[in-house]
Amino acid sequence: MARPTAKTSSPARPRARAASLALAALAGAALSVASAGPAAATPPGIPSKATAQSQLNALTVASEGSTSGYSRDLFPHWIAVSGNCDTREQVLKRDGTSVVVNASCQATSGRWYSPYDGATWSAASDVDIDHVVPLAEAWRSGANSWTTSRRQSFANDLSRPQLIAVTDNVNQSKGDQDPSTWQPSVSSYRCTYSKMWITVKYAWGLRLQSSEKSALQSMLNTCSS
Repeated sequence: MARPTAKTSSPARPRARAASLALAALAGAALSVASAGPAAATPPGIPSKATAQSQLNALTVASEGSTSGYSRDLFPHWIAVSGNCDTREQVLKRDGTSVVVNASCQATSGRWYSPYDGATWSAASDVDIDHVVPLAEAWRSGANSWTTSRRQSFANDLSRPQLIAVTDNVNQSKGDQDPSTWQPSVSSYRCTYSKMWITVKYAWGLRLQSSEKSALQSMLNTCSS
């Protein structure tokens, strides 16, 4: 006659089944998080309309300086940020969705939404990291008198909305232009763009020219908050 099943073995089955269900639930949750929502570049520190307006009012208006003596090498970037990750790679991870990196911190897959033009990319090579306030523009606005160390901090600023992942050729077409001559083609993003530009110039004590201020004011006027 078969031996009766020990009493201690029967509760083990529900516990094992519960553990399996918990693992399945966790896996499902992880999958839903990975696939939820579109890629969206979201730099930190974007101010409210009211704060941006106060900052714009406080900025010094002056004639634009010269690019004489300017070189991108005077704004060292990209620098190491964490482990093997440099500033560019850090922004790619921050602004992308489901970004996978290798041991060197290079993005091997992911999705990146470019708010300037509304395009979404699945290859990191199609994405540039834009300096919202371009380096040459900063030079003409007061950074020519900074130390190299300060210019390095500006060029790698991750605490303010100065760096953003966007379509590479859009970034290249922008070049070193200010908002009086270049604005994102997605008009609904111009409010955000103006707030980013204003707060970066304010935080770093950079000047702006009158045409630039007028363009920023018009863009800021489109903001609801």
